[in-house]
Amino acid sequence: MVQIPNPPVPTSADVARLAGVSRATVSYVLNNTHAVRISEPTRRRVREAAEQLGYVPHAAARTLRAGHSRTVVMPAPAFPTGPLYTRFVGELQGALGQLDYTVVQYGAGGPYGDDDARAWAELRPIAVLVPGPGLGPRGVQLLKRSGARAVVTFGPEAVDGAHALLMDHRTVGHAAARHLYQRGRRRIGVVMPAEPGLRLFCLPRLEGVRRALSGTDATLTELPLGYEEEAAARLAARWDTLRLDAVFAYNDEYAMLLSRALQDAGIAIPERTAVIGADDLVLGRLLRPRLSTVRLELPAGRELAALVDRAVREPGAVLERRTALGVRVVHRDSS
Repeated sequence: MVQIPNPPVPTSADVARLAGVSRATVSYVLNNTHAVRISEPTRRRVREAAEQLGYVPHAAARTLRAGHSRTVVMPAPAFPTGPLYTRFVGELQGALGQLDYTVVQYGAGGPYGDDDARAWAELRPIAVLVPGPGLGPRGVQLLKRSGARAVVTFGPEAVDGAHALLMDHRTVGHAAARHLYQRGRRRIGVVMPAEPGLRLFCLPRLEGVRRALSGTDATLTELPLGYEEEAAARLAARWDTLRLDAVFAYNDEYAMLLSRALQDAGIAIPERTAVIGADDLVLGRLLRPRLSTVRLELPAGRELAALVDRAVREPGAVLERRTALGVRVVHRDSS
């Protein structure tokens, strides 16, 4: 058998010769370095030479020179993700990609703490985006000492040294309960998903309902529910004994599950029981009656990507330490 040798791997020196520039210029252009002024025609000539030769910069070597990579580490979340979170993360990853960052999903899910920060630091990321609580000031400092210029946490509380996307889900439950109360509902149920990973969200949402109804003449009933048709049917079969005239169903997916079961059991919506969910999913608008919901106002992915990019480019910049989660009720036919 005749073995055909692999063609030589092109180097930055090859690109420099073809483009008629120095190796330093090749490095500046392909690493998107703007500290040195290089004309656009020269930049274009270097990129065309690199493409013609099939040259790809050596990521490990670039990391050694710079002390960090263009990698943004995002640990896998410890909770089941729905369409809203998936859409937000997809938009964020796309926006970071346009800014020449590579987002790496790390691990199989938390919860995460300061000890996990050491494993992330070994990758020498330029930024770390941590979904959920757990990371503390010690972990943030470890990441920054290893070269991370931006650490962003998604959770209910801010962490010293990090930018916090504050996701206080008590505001979701509070908004839903106030809406139901203002529409004359007084016997309010709150769906509590059986999935363990959702306790991170459902417990604060329950607390928000409690706060909204505190001092009023309304009652609150917790409704444990698994995400299964059979479980929803069993709950609907007990509805007459529960004597509820409204339900906050945790999110739109559980609201749709329970609404279908209630209708199958002959419970009219919203005449006998008003239903409200959260997340404002498109499918909720296709229900009949259309589903009322609490819409979560997450920041645009491009806004968070711009914040990360500014922290990378301007390490001394003073950045806003927190971005709050906004909510608003979208009233439709089901409540």
